[in-house]
Amino acid sequence: MSDKNISGKFEEFFNLSDYNGIFELFSDDMKNALPKEQANQFFVGLKTQAGKINTRDFTKYVRGSFASYKTTFENGVFAVNISTDNQLKIIGLYIEPFKEDNLPKIERNSTKLILPFKDKWSVTWGGDTAELNYHVESKAQKNAFDFVITDKNGKSYKTDGNTNEDYYAFGKELIAPCDGEIVLVVDGVDDNVPGELNPIYVPGNTVILKTANNEYLFFAHFKQNSIKVKKGQKIKQGETLGLCGNSGNSSEPHLHFHIQNVKDMNVATGVKCYFDQIMIDGKMKMDYSPIKGEKIQSGK
Repeated sequence: MSDKNISGKFEEFFNLSDYNGIFELFSDDMKNALPKEQANQFFVGLKTQAGKINTRDFTKYVRGSFASYKTTFENGVFAVNISTDNQLKIIGLYIEPFKEDNLPKIERNSTKLILPFKDKWSVTWGGDTAELNYHVESKAQKNAFDFVITDKNGKSYKTDGNTNEDYYAFGKELIAPCDGEIVLVVDGVDDNVPGELNPIYVPGNTVILKTANNEYLFFAHFKQNSIKVKKGQKIKQGETLGLCGNSGNSSEPHLHFHIQNVKDMNVATGVKCYFDQIMIDGKMKMDYSPIKGEKIQSGK
């Protein structure tokens, strides 16, 4: 009996709800680590959530000795990862959402971009290290920027910062950095009271613009009901997307902007973003990726 036979037995017993049968495939150490009652509870929960297994295909070995199977259940696709010993007893088993390996790999944008706003803004997060950019911990957002507008004293608001309208960035026009197609629009999320966050829909009001080179430009935290574009719309560089707001997981009015390799942020990888011509602290930079602390404006 090979690993493939073990996975076949797993599928057979799982679909029959014969969880004791699966348990008997375990090694003694595995049985001690996951006793029968706990194992049965796990498989009952999995069956309730995912349904029966329809198809199962070996994809690769992961973490050294785990044979990973793309497993299509009635209600979703998961990776079922099984490791066996020399006696072909299961010594390791874990199940996770399946992710395709064939997603496009993009290191940086090839599309020439202008800044997504007019006037002078400040980079509050941007760069490749955790000190410069807390987004680096996120696979999709690792190259993200957060932009605000600050005055000569470095403040982002005029008086006390207690209302959105007090912030320089709130209601400012946000524009398309290049030609492209709008592939996602989320609008209608309330703007937060400054200092209060909404973790339910983290990006808040959102636009994703797909470039001709299949880069996905992600804009988050628009002002409620301010988005001017619709899904499927073709847009030209410089056209208005909407207005800067404070929706989603946002503590103050600002623009979150990043590029990713696919539309779905749950599986996407972030892409390093360079702007074609920008002024950095008054100096012209070409093909430049700004970092935290810099004041930037369009170089055109």
